[in-house]
Amino acid sequence: MSGGVDSSVTAALLKEQGYNVIGITMQLHNVQQSDTGYCTGVDIRDASLAAERIGIPHYVVDFTCEFERFVIDYFVNEYKNGRTPNPCIACNKHIKFGSLLNRAKALGADFVATGHYARVTQKDGRFLLQRGVDKNKDQTYFLYTLSQQQLSRILMPLGDKTKAQTREIARRFGLVTAEKKESQEICFVLDNDYAAFIEKRAGISPFGDFIYNGQTVGTHKGIIHYTVGQRKGLGLALGKPIYITKIDAVTNKIHLGDDDQRRSTMLTAGELNFIPFDTIPKEFACTAKIRYNAKDSPCVVYSAQAGVRVVFENGQNAVTPGQSIVFYDGETVLGGGIIDA
Repeated sequence: MSGGVDSSVTAALLKEQGYNVIGITMQLHNVQQSDTGYCTGVDIRDASLAAERIGIPHYVVDFTCEFERFVIDYFVNEYKNGRTPNPCIACNKHIKFGSLLNRAKALGADFVATGHYARVTQKDGRFLLQRGVDKNKDQTYFLYTLSQQQLSRILMPLGDKTKAQTREIARRFGLVTAEKKESQEICFVLDNDYAAFIEKRAGISPFGDFIYNGQTVGTHKGIIHYTVGQRKGLGLALGKPIYITKIDAVTNKIHLGDDDQRRSTMLTAGELNFIPFDTIPKEFACTAKIRYNAKDSPCVVYSAQAGVRVVFENGQNAVTPGQSIVFYDGETVLGGGIIDA
């Protein structure tokens, strides 16, 4: 129970359905922010009030060490290496469906239930992950790392509901979280200032060169301040829109290009996980998303020695190393991986 409306309604629905429900809130860090962002104290309070209203026990478990290792350190190191990580995917993989699932087992729980907008189904003896009914809230992009064992122990009762329906259910139950706003920021980064957070932990990122058409055209303020595809905030006046096309952490150079140079029809990816099958086919057609808010795009996936090579029908804007690519067959998540190049 994160202290938001989705997990509160999840607990209430399962209690109503006859489950023996225990509410658990994970304390992941000690960052304190305003009520409009993420605040550990406020969210724990709201989760506790929701649990009291539902009539279930509520516990707070400390996963700060695990979160530091698997999420925050990963986040910092990826930016230092010129990549753009997705910490929410790492959190789901290692914390919510790793540490928490193990703790639930130790407590004797049969399942871990979450407020994700996604569906777990079964076909031919195998568990599948499918998109949530609410396409504007579908969260399967963040869940592609789930294994068969994990999927067998997960409940996601909001997968067949819209966000509006969830809020209406929260009102019906009289939950304090019914009208609570959603936070869009990364929960552990104060004021959404990634660079300041990273520099506080890893030191100042050294200045370096902006390269355009093989020539130095300016000085960047450290690679942790930038991401592939970025146009604004470069501090350059070249007379036309220019985009970051590559960040080279080894040489500390940031390469720039015109609009057409930021599009690519091919990428490679590793750290793969596939859900409907254990062995990756040598070649298969599907659709894929290279970031959460991207549209599905038709592609062909080819098995490669170090992962997969993906060829798209249409060029993709700003293929970003460190982000995830997620593969779909209609409503079903096939799997995904981390973009290398």
